[in-house]
Amino acid sequence: MNQIEKAPSTDLEHSPVADLVHSRASGAQWLSRYSSSLLGVFGTPQRVLVRGAGCLVWDADGKEYLDLLGGIAVNALGHAHPFVTSVISSQLATLGHVSNFFTSPTQIALAEKLLELSKAPAGSKVFFANSGTEAVEAAFKLARRNSGASQSAAAENTVAERTAKPRTKIIALEGAFHGRTMGALALTSKEAYRAPFAPLPGGVVHVPFGDIEALRAAIDETTAAVFLEPIQGEAGVRPLPAGYLKAAREATSAAGALLILDEVQTGIGRTGKWLASEDAGIVPDAVTLAKGLGGGFPVGALLTFGPETSALLTAGQHGTTFGGNPVATAAALATLHVLENQDILAHVRNLGEHLRAGLAGIAGVTEVRGEGLLIGFDLDADVAPGVVAAGLDAGFIVNSPGPRTIRLAPPLILTTEQADLFLAALPALLETAKTNAAKDAK
Repeated sequence: MNQIEKAPSTDLEHSPVADLVHSRASGAQWLSRYSSSLLGVFGTPQRVLVRGAGCLVWDADGKEYLDLLGGIAVNALGHAHPFVTSVISSQLATLGHVSNFFTSPTQIALAEKLLELSKAPAGSKVFFANSGTEAVEAAFKLARRNSGASQSAAAENTVAERTAKPRTKIIALEGAFHGRTMGALALTSKEAYRAPFAPLPGGVVHVPFGDIEALRAAIDETTAAVFLEPIQGEAGVRPLPAGYLKAAREATSAAGALLILDEVQTGIGRTGKWLASEDAGIVPDAVTLAKGLGGGFPVGALLTFGPETSALLTAGQHGTTFGGNPVATAAALATLHVLENQDILAHVRNLGEHLRAGLAGIAGVTEVRGEGLLIGFDLDADVAPGVVAAGLDAGFIVNSPGPRTIRLAPPLILTTEQADLFLAALPALLETAKTNAAKDAK
């Protein structure tokens, strides 16, 4: 072989990657390198994590943490799950990537499995992406394709089709978070996220959260779609009121608008169900998934329900290079297999009830919300960021989506004993946060 054809060295013990894995650099040293090499869109990272196992992670200084955030609801089976890692390794050693000129058995099998688990009607389809925001972007384009008229009427160019008002309105809720790419950002309501990038794609209207009459009033013949999260995660884990999804389905159906459910955070067992919306008694037009789907490996999906909705996007109208690649779809199949065959969804329901009951009994906690292992709880003072900091010092990873709100989205394999460790530690964390806040105020 000539120089370019020579096989690379397989001496992994002396590879640059192995050197990084076994590096003895401190967290402070890594963070100094981070600040000089990475774009600062996330601010300064809280820690440099180097290893994980189950629900535990370790930082570059050797400190252990109980991960109660799960990569923001991503690590459904925790870290380094042996079955998932073995499937990924096996697939990568067989076939890592093919372009979308081709497909693979894992891509087809995963699409079939998702349609089965979501109880999708005949004629439903799947589009694979790499993340939640990409799944939402695909759904946004799907909404743009909804003219409100049947495909046959459009083809025949009927009088009704020629005189119908164009469907340009897309409705989302106040407090919604659907992602940060431009279409998804247009659906996201937080002004601080939106303002630096205006003008965003037009036609999006935000209506008050949970107010079905406001939603009904906003839906008309110009509405292409309504986007809803069954539980708003970034807004502090706010579930939609009982009956809201059913009323939204009735209103959108009557107007010819699509009902698109964003289950990027709530789907794939997070609430103890495959979809958080599955008990609402409705069939949506589309659902977006990501986060826990790949068990930590990047993968997202748009599910279109029924033949009419599935026909809205046709060849050449959307695409992706990496979406649905063999490794990502193998990782997702492995994750679903474990969730389904180890009865983890029942565990999520039971442990979620246990955690919420425990939190409700702690002084300083004023409200507990959520379902399964997506939990938000409010505090009696604006000390949530301080609780996050105190938690890190004590070896717990949690998140504060608001000044008084803590969010928990741990791996779905969290044990009762691990949950109880946090419940036992929380009063002291609250006290520490309040003490530090009082000192800072002086």
